[in-house]
Amino acid sequence: MRIMTGCVLALALSPLWVQAAGCQKPLRMAVEQWPPYVYSDAQGKPRGVDIEILQAIFAEAGCSLQIGPELPRKRRQAMFIEGKIDLMLAASITPERQQFSWFTAPYRDESVSLFSKPEQAAQYTQLEGFGSILQQRIALLAPNAGWYGEDYKKHYFWLNEARLLSPFETFNQGVRMLAAGRAPLLLGDTGAVHFEAGQQQISVYQLPLLVMSEPVHFMLSKKSVSQADSEKLNAALLRLEKRGVLKKIRSQYGLSLNAAAPASR
Repeated sequence: MRIMTGCVLALALSPLWVQAAGCQKPLRMAVEQWPPYVYSDAQGKPRGVDIEILQAIFAEAGCSLQIGPELPRKRRQAMFIEGKIDLMLAASITPERQQFSWFTAPYRDESVSLFSKPEQAAQYTQLEGFGSILQQRIALLAPNAGWYGEDYKKHYFWLNEARLLSPFETFNQGVRMLAAGRAPLLLGDTGAVHFEAGQQQISVYQLPLLVMSEPVHFMLSKKSVSQADSEKLNAALLRLEKRGVLKKIRSQYGLSLNAAAPASR
């Protein structure tokens, strides 16, 4: 599931390789900045929980991974469908995508939450959804793109008409807007908001209402990746999950996987 597009910053211009030869060919990917899932370190190399999990899976499977320069979201998606890149991160399974993609078992959960300043949290802990926010006319900082569940979709038009929504581009910006008092509530990816708040040393409070939560998968292009290689990577993922390796990586970032892992598709 991709909830919003992060700020486009260049990754290393030269590809990052995990050398091995278990798959029929090296698999290629292009990424976006999406901390703590993917981000660039001080040397410009890609880091983050998704990168660490992916590298562990490829090493376990004996396959080669090539991480190239960052591409705009629409171009990256088009190249994936065409088989010009082989793999995409954090995907939800849909009938449309299943026509051109293989999916691994889930490798982490992706959730959306509401946040406030800690000193204001008591006013909002009883919120039951976006209908309550609209009824009480509470201003909300919200990402300018992405999927945030059926309840948000249902109420988006009326929240916007009531001028209760203040959009932002990145969670870095959203957290700063919350701290500055631009609105009392912030909607966003749970892990990303906590990460950005920690980076900026800003205190935020995660409200009890969980807007949505679902497992996400690695997605492989049927046009350029064989079913055998897809199954090999999925088997490696399941072995690492069973041994607790992936849980350890997720835990380092404060993330989890609550869903049972299905067979590969």
